[in-house]
Amino acid sequence: MKKFKIGLIRVLTTDNEKVLYAHEKLIREYFPDLDVETKCIPDQPEGIHSPELGEIAIPKIVATAKTFTDADMIIVSCADDPAVKEIRKELPGIPVTGGGETTLALASKYGSKIGVLGITDYLPRAYQEAEKRYTIIKGKPDCVNSTLDLLTPEGEKAMLEEGVHLREQGAEVLALACTGLATIGIAGKLEKAAGIPVVDPVIAEGMFAYFESVRKQRM
Repeated sequence: MKKFKIGLIRVLTTDNEKVLYAHEKLIREYFPDLDVETKCIPDQPEGIHSPELGEIAIPKIVATAKTFTDADMIIVSCADDPAVKEIRKELPGIPVTGGGETTLALASKYGSKIGVLGITDYLPRAYQEAEKRYTIIKGKPDCVNSTLDLLTPEGEKAMLEEGVHLREQGAEVLALACTGLATIGIAGKLEKAAGIPVVDPVIAEGMFAYFESVRKQRM
């Protein structure tokens, strides 16, 4: 039987294969029944860490989504869900999701006070839309401003400290609001440091993709 195929889009332009395929590796590890093909968008070396960069990226993401062959699902592996709505319009009939809406859905299972730990001064749109239903507590270290900062020991240390701070502010669960945090594999360390559940956005994407694969099998 043909495996359920995911077209996974990275919004960080890189030729570093370890970084490029980090999300694909995670999904394949935890969901071996899924097939994953990864592509990154062009000319976005810092990824998306501002609304302006998000707007610039949207047409690139949509164009990249259209280049996958025989994809059963498209995942935009970014916690801000850029171009998810646009791809749904362009590719009707194919499930499309992103790291923000999937992480929020799983985080809400653990409580109504959600600590959102990320790299931007603004909340990803899924969390903006959820503020009427949940208590959203935002956290961002001052020294972390892009996915590149996460690759430093200083950036990782600051993220761990901020996770503890969010728990001290009342967070019942931590939702990682940057898929770059999945790249550095910080979720387990955060759970130990903060003592509350941590939802990794790439694992959340994989969970939703696995459900879609089961759903397709029974159709």
